[in-house]
Amino acid sequence: MPRSLTTGLRSLQPASFGAEAEGARLERIRTSPNFVDGSFRNPEDARTRPDGSMLEFAKTYFRKEERALRAPTGTVPVHATTLADLAKPAASGLRITWMGHSSVLAEIDGVRVLFDPVWGERCSPFAFAGPKRLHPAPLPLAALGPVDVVVISHDHYDHLDMPTIKALTGTDTVFAVPLGVGAHLEHWGVPAGRLRELDWHESTEVRGVTLTATPARHFCGRGLRNPQHTLWASWVAAGPDHRVFHSGDTGYFQGFREIGAQHGPFDIAMIQVGAYSEFWPDIHMTPEEGLRAHLDLQGGQPGGVLMPIHWGTFNLAPHAWAEPGEWTKDAAEDAGQAVALPRPGEPFEPGGKLPVDPWWRAVSGPVARPWRRADGSVAAPPVRGELDMAGER
Repeated sequence: MPRSLTTGLRSLQPASFGAEAEGARLERIRTSPNFVDGSFRNPEDARTRPDGSMLEFAKTYFRKEERALRAPTGTVPVHATTLADLAKPAASGLRITWMGHSSVLAEIDGVRVLFDPVWGERCSPFAFAGPKRLHPAPLPLAALGPVDVVVISHDHYDHLDMPTIKALTGTDTVFAVPLGVGAHLEHWGVPAGRLRELDWHESTEVRGVTLTATPARHFCGRGLRNPQHTLWASWVAAGPDHRVFHSGDTGYFQGFREIGAQHGPFDIAMIQVGAYSEFWPDIHMTPEEGLRAHLDLQGGQPGGVLMPIHWGTFNLAPHAWAEPGEWTKDAAEDAGQAVALPRPGEPFEPGGKLPVDPWWRAVSGPVARPWRRADGSVAAPPVRGELDMAGER
């Protein structure tokens, strides 16, 4: 396609699509060891398109009885977080506030790290269409207080929200992003000097906290074209006294053991356990797989705190909206693993009393039938003996 025509088509795209990497950024992408034959590659093979036909998926997704399970039966109980709650220093030095989905404020040894902030009403390029929030943001973004660094796992709309990023451009925050994602942020007005753009295994430091981009098993893309020119990542944030892990979006893979061996143990691991489906088994984890990933990160044994993320806020898959929370609670208890299940907006300290109340039950219908993998087997919480073997597989 002629360059002039390509440029013209790009100019017609909504700003929310972001921008493609060019110039020095594109050259850096091409020299990445994770960029092969024109696209970023996963650490293990992964199917990034739905298995089976889109017709079969549509039948499942839009089935009336399934739709009823995918929404709360009442108002989701959001914790009314205030600036005063977050202004007090964490007694232990580590405090976590889940804002819903994958958005988490982690206060680590005096440094405020905001992961995957999405304050928009929809995770979509358009304000009038796309998955809508099941609950409001726990507090306005402006009431969050100063943020030292925003960390982005990848460029999908439920993790990288243009209105939220634009609202943060007027602050002094630094943005740590995977390789290539910086093109979107610059397109939206983030100064290049406030970007830290990392490949897997690269690190940057912000006020004494080291942020390391670690591998994940997922994919990327926002616009009409998907050239796989932006990387996806999980993240380690390590302060002088505490360290946390944020999985971003990922399927289960053996690399969790390596991440744990190199960067663990973790005081808390925030693990994606929602939006799974037999139609895309390689790129999102079930609660069973999320627990196994957590155990891998901790050297094969229960340790630290597991907090499920990527659930309860947007309707992105055929499963019941509260199923990830219910199954994670069951699996963690069976394994003897400490688990935090906060309401959206509820601050807690992993070293203190954990929120464990199954708050979703008050506004949830029954959890759907056991989830079936693509091979027909049932994905249920593993028994204790299987969990004890997790670190040896």
